[in-house]
Amino acid sequence: MPPQYIRSRQSTAAIAGHPIHAMLVPFPIVCFTLALIADIAYWRTSNLMWLEFSAWLLLAGIVFGVLAAVFGAIDFFARPEIRSLKPAWPHAIGNLIALILAFFNNLVHTADGWTAVVPWGLTLSALTVLVMLVTGWLGAALVHIHGVGVRYYD
Repeated sequence: MPPQYIRSRQSTAAIAGHPIHAMLVPFPIVCFTLALIADIAYWRTSNLMWLEFSAWLLLAGIVFGVLAAVFGAIDFFARPEIRSLKPAWPHAIGNLIALILAFFNNLVHTADGWTAVVPWGLTLSALTVLVMLVTGWLGAALVHIHGVGVRYYD
């Protein structure tokens, strides 16, 4: 017989009880952070390899970020008790802002050479990472303080 658990804040979009949103979120975090590091490397060296790395990392981060957003939105909109939590709306809106910043950053990175990174590409990469730090903190609060996506066994 399966164990009993409280379902109120359990993830709606899950595989074997594991929230899909939480599985996908590390990919855009890593990609956008590495894009910032690649932009800094390009700024310091002018080696076009770093520009290419950054552009591809941004694209991969956007793809996985959109996937994470879809599954996060399923949980967010399917569960009114999640939407009612104080960090939920800033977390969702902040992640949307991070994706929009990354999208425009990827467009900026399509320019040739130096102008693809300095100053706007580097600025947008830094802003994206800063927004992610805040939304990551809020997401951690949703999980660790409010128990969102966590199965509770009786």
